[in-house]
Amino acid sequence: MTIRPMAATVLLTALAAAPALAQVPYDRIRDAAAEPEVWVTYSGNYRSERFTRLDQINPENVHRLRPAWIYQTGTVGRVEVTPLVADGVMYIAEPPSTIAALDAHTGRRLWRYDPLIADETLNIGFPRTNRGVAILGETLFFGTLDAQLIALDRAQGDLRWKTPVADNAVGYAITAAPLAVDGKIIVGISGGEAGVRGFLDAYDPATGERLWRWWSIPAEGEPGNDTWGGDSWKTGGGATWLTGSFDPELGLLYWPIGNPAPDWNGDSRPGDNLYTDSLVALDVETGEMKWHFQYTPHDVHDWDANQIPVLVDAEWDGEPRKLVILANRNAFYYVLDRETGQFLRATQYATQTWAEGIDENGRPIRIPGTSPSEEGTLVWPSLAGATNWYSPAYDPDRMSLFVPTREMSSIYFKSEAEYVPGTPFLGGGERRPDAEETYGAVRALDALSGEMKWEFRQLSPAVSGVLATAGGVVISGTQEGNLFALDADTGEALWDFYVGGGVRAAPMSFSLDGQQFISVAAGQSIFTFALAPAAEAGAGDAP
Repeated sequence: MTIRPMAATVLLTALAAAPALAQVPYDRIRDAAAEPEVWVTYSGNYRSERFTRLDQINPENVHRLRPAWIYQTGTVGRVEVTPLVADGVMYIAEPPSTIAALDAHTGRRLWRYDPLIADETLNIGFPRTNRGVAILGETLFFGTLDAQLIALDRAQGDLRWKTPVADNAVGYAITAAPLAVDGKIIVGISGGEAGVRGFLDAYDPATGERLWRWWSIPAEGEPGNDTWGGDSWKTGGGATWLTGSFDPELGLLYWPIGNPAPDWNGDSRPGDNLYTDSLVALDVETGEMKWHFQYTPHDVHDWDANQIPVLVDAEWDGEPRKLVILANRNAFYYVLDRETGQFLRATQYATQTWAEGIDENGRPIRIPGTSPSEEGTLVWPSLAGATNWYSPAYDPDRMSLFVPTREMSSIYFKSEAEYVPGTPFLGGGERRPDAEETYGAVRALDALSGEMKWEFRQLSPAVSGVLATAGGVVISGTQEGNLFALDADTGEALWDFYVGGGVRAAPMSFSLDGQQFISVAAGQSIFTFALAPAAEAGAGDAP
């Protein structure tokens, strides 16, 4: 096995002058909705809407989308990044932990930073990937597969600081894009399938000093520890491997928490196993938990809650209310009060056979005999869930949440689990039966009721995120390698383009010189599209 030297490399490309860069301060990220020309945080804004106010692309002209440029990473592995764009520069992550800056006009690479991840670096239960960067001021921030947080100069890619976050030798890693807020960089951790104890950190953007840490699995003497049997909390999982949301007015972070460990055998961890499979609201200044809501207590199906929480302001029972909505992996859609965590509603949005329903407190009413067994137990949804980390998109004009959905079952197996640091800690497994009922879809759900407005079916279970636009177009992709556009009101297919590699990321949008662009990672490349002039598109390109 070849071990590369653990020293970073920076490659600069100086074929032409780089675009002039402005500051990206906290206020600019907070007010991102007022500047739709840029995309300066993972989900587009702190509300995680993944919605752009750009409306140049619409149902009447979307068939004219053509590749403006394609950037080939030249890497091996899944490219799952959501690019950021500010001031004409695009910032991407390449697997496993490399960052590149591109001229957003042309796709020309400006610089590339490679931290040189050793081949033996652990990634237990997840691919060797990186989903993106955060930007604040003149600095970029990203996590690495070997669990470091790195800050780079935005203009040249030079190293500013590097901070070890956790020990990769026991299974910790970072795959999520950090979240930049006022004076803090928030970063979560991967590795739940190795039996690590999850946490969420805040770091000083200038120095890399850790400001606070919140543990997702409470220790002895802390609230919630009594939901774990014996010392099972020490290897309880609860990874925080997806980027959360933020309400600047309330000063609260909303972060989804992963499944307990071992995944499929809960005998050693009796109880609800807080705060796994939960959404938590944390004080951004201190890391103190203000409230939590657990979607799947004592999970034995690996249905973690690492789905994007979307913040919505709407009228509820005749009164204005601050809400947080989430389509969960367990096949139920939830509406919570985001100030208090009060459960308001749950609606089944995909096939499930494990619960009779959700009670008035938001707790599932389990169907007996649906836990994993030695002989195998068939349950809907599958291990991958009714949805997964693939980002939904929320259209505030239509009050629709567009959810990448999977209609799939699994046969769940239970086995003994012994914790050995740095190895899988699973307690079973799953097998996916061949079933004609298996398919994927983008589903439009009413944001308040969770009822389905329409669905667009795909051949295979969904693996791509979704983008919604003010022009009334919804864009997503397939694992077969197609990027497609739908009418936001009806779900009608409007456009399709074969990109060649599976689309395992979420599209985003930005504007340059008055022209709207759509970018998405697919295969090992970044594809960026723009409208071709009508005369060049030709009559044969009509939908």
